Amino acid sequence: MEQFIVNIIHRPEMVPEYAEKVTGQGKAEDIGRKALLTESLDIFKTQQDCAHRHGLKTTIQMTYASLFNDEAVALAKEHHERYGDEIALSLLGLPCEEFRKKYNTKDFCIWMFSMEDKKAIVRDVFGKFHDRFGFYPESTGSYYLDAELINFIKAEYPQVKCAVATCWEEGPKAYHTCNNSWYTLMDGGPWAPWIPSKQNTHAPAANAEEDSGIVAIPHLSRDLLACYDGNGSNFGTHPQNVLRGMIYDTSTWEFPYLYNLIDQYRALAKYNDGYAYNMMFVGPGWMNKMGRWEAPYELLLKSYEEGCAYYGELKRQGKLTDMTMSEFADYYRAKKGYTVPECALWRDILYGSKKQLFWYCDPYMRACVNMDQGGALVDLRPYVAKLEWPVGIGTKHVQDASYPFLIQEKYRAGYFTHYAGEGTVRSAKLRYRGEEVDLCLCRTKAHFEREGGERRLTLDPVTVEFDGLSVTLQTVIAFPEGESCIRYERRVLSMSDPDAQVQIDEYMVGCYGTTEYPEDMTSLTLRVDAGEDSVALPYEYKCREAGADGAARVSCDVPPIKTRVSMTCEGRQPRGYVREGYAFSPMFALGYTGTLREKEVFTTWLKLEKAD
Repeated sequence: MEQFIVNIIHRPEMVPEYAEKVTGQGKAEDIGRKALLTESLDIFKTQQDCAHRHGLKTTIQMTYASLFNDEAVALAKEHHERYGDEIALSLLGLPCEEFRKKYNTKDFCIWMFSMEDKKAIVRDVFGKFHDRFGFYPESTGSYYLDAELINFIKAEYPQVKCAVATCWEEGPKAYHTCNNSWYTLMDGGPWAPWIPSKQNTHAPAANAEEDSGIVAIPHLSRDLLACYDGNGSNFGTHPQNVLRGMIYDTSTWEFPYLYNLIDQYRALAKYNDGYAYNMMFVGPGWMNKMGRWEAPYELLLKSYEEGCAYYGELKRQGKLTDMTMSEFADYYRAKKGYTVPECALWRDILYGSKKQLFWYCDPYMRACVNMDQGGALVDLRPYVAKLEWPVGIGTKHVQDASYPFLIQEKYRAGYFTHYAGEGTVRSAKLRYRGEEVDLCLCRTKAHFEREGGERRLTLDPVTVEFDGLSVTLQTVIAFPEGESCIRYERRVLSMSDPDAQVQIDEYMVGCYGTTEYPEDMTSLTLRVDAGEDSVALPYEYKCREAGADGAARVSCDVPPIKTRVSMTCEGRQPRGYVREGYAFSPMFALGYTGTLREKEVFTTWLKLEKAD
């Protein structure tokens, strides 16, 4: 039986993000202003009331500021007893007069502090929580929690079992749409719950040894297509995300997109053994009495009220289970094994494009397949490296917590690129008598199935028209569980000339990084493994290419992210090759060419390995 689970998380931020500047317009900054504190608590009460009236329990993530407020503490205790709400602790909401006096800083992102300060703050906040409630929380969270901090929290407070630990695709795209002022850079993580590894929060644990000891959930459930193509802060199941994205009827104040988005999350159960997850993580700053996101308070309230009503109705129909964070952590531990992937075949529900993306996440990789580009791989994160990536003051990455990519079409062009150079993508080209067609140009649709431990996409056939020859080809993309590889099968179903043959070029263009800006590629080494004809090509920006007939493997070592990516092949007349780029196009390419006749199959494997 399918089960759809929701976490509704409220936090009584006494000094919510954004709100001080709104309530204090025309006045000097004063985060202790009574009007601000009173309004913040009133909004928290309203949010709690919305959930409870619709039969939903919440997780109350107490902020540091709220721990100094007797009314907020009393409310949390009352709602725990009356409604079964969980009293948890957020590492958001640090700013308040007490915090600023003690730490003499305006920083508020826990992962950006030095490790010394992180430990002091955690001990301070957890200690204050214990003073007010007489116990330590089982759940915590922030926009992002780095691995070193999670490991520290788990060691100091072992009862913690669940945490909000990243914000899906909260990276350069969101940064740019916030006028380059929102330094929460954390692309490349899971979009659904996972067990973080001890080495890197984004990379799921592959076994008990790597297990950090907590279940992590994302900060907001977001549209896995609109968010990827644009700013994720406009496309989420937090009702006021939808208002910020202006995705509602301004005359009627109706917002069907929100319900369609929730329903698409419900539909993910068919790809994940009957289980689907959704969450809402809300602070009072979103419902400011003076309005927000060009919307008046009345619309902000309506959106939240009706969002809760939709969840409540699903619960009454037996289609939804509301859980607290700690309850969900127990459920998830019982439900999911370490190597069981999370899958999402996602369609456009906003723009009417009928576009499909397939997202895959396991302890070894995060991958995205784009059916509008013929099943091309357009995003690839090598979790297999379990890249240790310290973040915060005193590290190499003060703000950038993103997990690096090997392929990323939004930051490194993808197929549709400039007249010069290449973008990162994994696709194939067909050639016949001097003509060439890239399958990125062949839109298609995918159908998901699972067989044993393998998740598989079978794409609708596409027909490629050459001068004098039509080729109908079908692609099957498989993700074998626990093998850290992706298998592509290209099957020629028919040709207008049954005696003809075409050349196929299966290729990957890659690089590494976390932003749009190029990295130094000179530490990379390209290899063709072909016995006596083997070649090693240190990257020197010289456009060189090497290859060999019947090559056993082609690969590239990427030392800055401790990753080896390789391709192997099975087909007729295979020739493996590697190619380096140049300064204006700082990429690398791996590939195999071969030939295909009617009813034949050409198969390639893309594999990721850790390389120290």
